[in-house]
Amino acid sequence: MEGVFRALIFLIILLYVISTAQYATLGIEPAASDRAALLSFKSLVHDDPFGALSSWNNGSLHHCRWRGVSCSRRHPDRVTALDLKSLHLAGFVSPAVANLTFIQSIDLSDNMLDGSIPEELGSLRRLRYLDLSVNSLRGTIPSSLGNCSNLQLLNLTDNKLNGEIPPTLSRLSGLRQLMLRQNMLQGTIPSNLTQCKELQVVDLRNNFLTEEIPPELGYIQKLTLLALSYNNLTGAIPATLGNLAQLQRLDLKFNSLSGSIPDSLGNLSSLIFLSFGKNNLSRPIPPSFGSLLSLNILEIQDNSLTGTIPSTLANLSSLNVLLLRENNLHGEIPHLAKLPFLFYLDCSYNYLSGTIPITLGQLSSLENLILGINNLTGEIPSSLYNLSSLKTLALSYSQLEGTLPFDIGNALPNLQFLFMSYNQLSGRIPASLSNASELNSLDLSFNAFHGTIPSSLGALQSLSWLELAGNRLEARKPSDWSFITALTNCTSLQVLDLGDNLLQGMMPKSIVNLSTSLYFLDLAKNQISGIIPAEIEKLINLTTLDVSGNDLQSTVPVEISHLRQLQLLSLSNNMLSGEIPPTLGNLTRMGTLDLGSNEFEGAIPPTLSKLLMLESLDLSNNRLSGSIPKEVLTLSSLTILLDLSHNLLNGSLPLEVGNLINIGALDLSNNGLSGEIPDTIGKCAILEILHLENNLFQGNLHSADNDIAYREECARDCIVSVFDCGLSCSNESPYERCDMMKVSKELSAARERLLS
Repeated sequence: MEGVFRALIFLIILLYVISTAQYATLGIEPAASDRAALLSFKSLVHDDPFGALSSWNNGSLHHCRWRGVSCSRRHPDRVTALDLKSLHLAGFVSPAVANLTFIQSIDLSDNMLDGSIPEELGSLRRLRYLDLSVNSLRGTIPSSLGNCSNLQLLNLTDNKLNGEIPPTLSRLSGLRQLMLRQNMLQGTIPSNLTQCKELQVVDLRNNFLTEEIPPELGYIQKLTLLALSYNNLTGAIPATLGNLAQLQRLDLKFNSLSGSIPDSLGNLSSLIFLSFGKNNLSRPIPPSFGSLLSLNILEIQDNSLTGTIPSTLANLSSLNVLLLRENNLHGEIPHLAKLPFLFYLDCSYNYLSGTIPITLGQLSSLENLILGINNLTGEIPSSLYNLSSLKTLALSYSQLEGTLPFDIGNALPNLQFLFMSYNQLSGRIPASLSNASELNSLDLSFNAFHGTIPSSLGALQSLSWLELAGNRLEARKPSDWSFITALTNCTSLQVLDLGDNLLQGMMPKSIVNLSTSLYFLDLAKNQISGIIPAEIEKLINLTTLDVSGNDLQSTVPVEISHLRQLQLLSLSNNMLSGEIPPTLGNLTRMGTLDLGSNEFEGAIPPTLSKLLMLESLDLSNNRLSGSIPKEVLTLSSLTILLDLSHNLLNGSLPLEVGNLINIGALDLSNNGLSGEIPDTIGKCAILEILHLENNLFQGNLHSADNDIAYREECARDCIVSVFDCGLSCSNESPYERCDMMKVSKELSAARERLLS
């Protein structure tokens, strides 16, 4: 026994001598080695805006007193921690950091470090905490990090790392937190992470991970957070995840997961956050979710879930947020009165029917109620107007009827968004809405509201969106237009849509004093008369101006050409006269220009050829004369429509018509055009509608006809090829299905035939 003891003592001494000899050979003491490693780190930092490393030099100050450096008490002079977070350091991580062999914690987070993570860091056996998050690190995660046997936290969040997650990380038996989110990682999630028995946090969000979620993750018993959202994961949600008894947050949203939601997830009694949003999940919501009594947030939006909303969800007494929008849910909305902390409820974009439950009015904490785009019927329960905390009430696109209470603005003083469009609501617009002083958006369009528009809306200083189109709102005398003057006080107004109502009389001059933030103005389909005021140019940010379908007269003011942001200008179906201002060619952002059905005269301005973003041009049903400017026919941006029909145009059709290679509809009918139809019209490869009738054309359209017929034949061939491929791939027997390589070749060939 004594011999064994002596041998052990000898080995210890020998190891000490060897380690000392190593430093002696290098001429470096261990403390000096740490100092040199730190100086090497500094040498690769090329920008230190706060001077954080100014004390790091070869002066008299001991390196253990340098900023961000901590040393061991037990082993004086040996660095145990490096904390340089949030100092805006730019540069690279020096491999020499691996010479800090006593280091336990490295925090370089929230800087601007670039380059790769040194492989040498894998030699730091004492390292427990490695945080390199929020930098610009590139390359792959070194597999050598799997050798840091004492590592408990690995945080590489928010970098530019790529490649796969190294399977060697499974060697980190003491790892508690693995945070790799917001990178460009690819490949699969390593199934051998189950060997990390101490794992509590796995955060792999916002990467490019693929394939299925490993069922093995369900056996990491200490997991409290599993976040895999914003990846490209496929397949079903593993039922084994229901074994994670300590799990508090499960985030799987924004993937391509399919199949049903496992009933076993109802066993996760510690769960406070559960999100499956934006996947391809189908089948009903498990009633077992009613057992998740600690749940605060449940997000299952943007899937293909079917069935009804389980009544068991009413048991979730801790629930704050319930998102079920954009699914295929049907049936009635269950009674949810026992959810005292619910402040966000969104069941929109479904097939829910029946009436809105009166009991929703008992949700005293509710701030956002979004039930639009369903098949709801009946009246809006008066109990909803007891929800004084309500900020958003969205009930659009249903079949609701009845009136709005006259005191709605007093009952809902915190309202910011009120959306009730496309229903069957009637009555007057309540003037009390002005008491909801924070109201930002009001959309009551396409209902049956009548009467005048309340001038009191002008008191809404925060109003940015006002849509009242498609009602029976009236303005019969000048005083009825006073609301426009009142709205000039709404300095944040961006959208004003009053189209398709019963507004009559002169357009008030005060309309030009509306907010300069206004970008959408629609007064179409009313009975407005008078002129377009020249001062309209003051609305400098307008992108849409639609006054079509009125009784406007006189000429188009040239000042309208000063609205350089305009993308849509519709003046059609009025009684406007005179010439089309050539200065409209200065509106270079224009995508749609509709001047049809007026009394315009003179020539088509060639300057319209400057509208290089124009997709649709309608000048039909006027008294335009002269020839078609060939310059206008060079606008290859015209993809939707060119309509010059029902005018007095003459001359030949220019060869340049062949430049309209993307046009979908071309109507030149009912003019006095003559000569032969140019063969170049056959180059209009996407043309679906062509009207040339009632002109004086001569000759034939053979060449163009043949070209169009050839394209139609190619299109038919391509459709047949694609259809045949689809049938072949859907054969019941796998052995009868077409080889995918052959399918790929067939589809490529069809594409080439179509494009040629």
